Amino acid sequence: MQKTINIQNKKARFQYEILDKYTAGIVLTGTEIKSIRSSKASIAESFCEFNEKGELFVINMTIQEYAFGNYYNHRPKAERKLLLNKKELKKLNKEVQNTGLTIIPLRLFINDRGFAKLEIALAKGKKLFDKRETIKDRDNKRNLDRIKKTYR
Repeated sequence: MQKTINIQNKKARFQYEILDKYTAGIVLTGTEIKSIRSSKASIAESFCEFNEKGELFVINMTIQEYAFGNYYNHRPKAERKLLLNKKELKKLNKEVQNTGLTIIPLRLFINDRGFAKLEIALAKGKKLFDKRETIKDRDNKRNLDRIKKTYR
């Protein structure tokens, strides 16, 4: 039985305000999926972009080269096409073009059928004061939890 793969973009929720989420398939080659199954991938600095044909690609996603691959091995930072419904692609493209929102990957996982999926989100960048407010809320929650724990 294979272990579950769940590679997350931890900085995404801190740097962006998440508005809408989608689950997209990824077009991969054989060595890429083998590297993902051995958890050798990172989506920390990646983002999604449309090309001139209206197709969605994930940029700057790192999938390390497969250790047992030969000269057919893939490039680690290649652009990879994302698979979504046409209606979802049109909606995302319209939102990105008109309102200046960004599409960022949140999570890379393998579903129960064995396919690699990427959870992407339509997001709006946070300002510096929003980030400070997030840090303050997190610290307050941590302190409250400590206080509750001592009085039990």
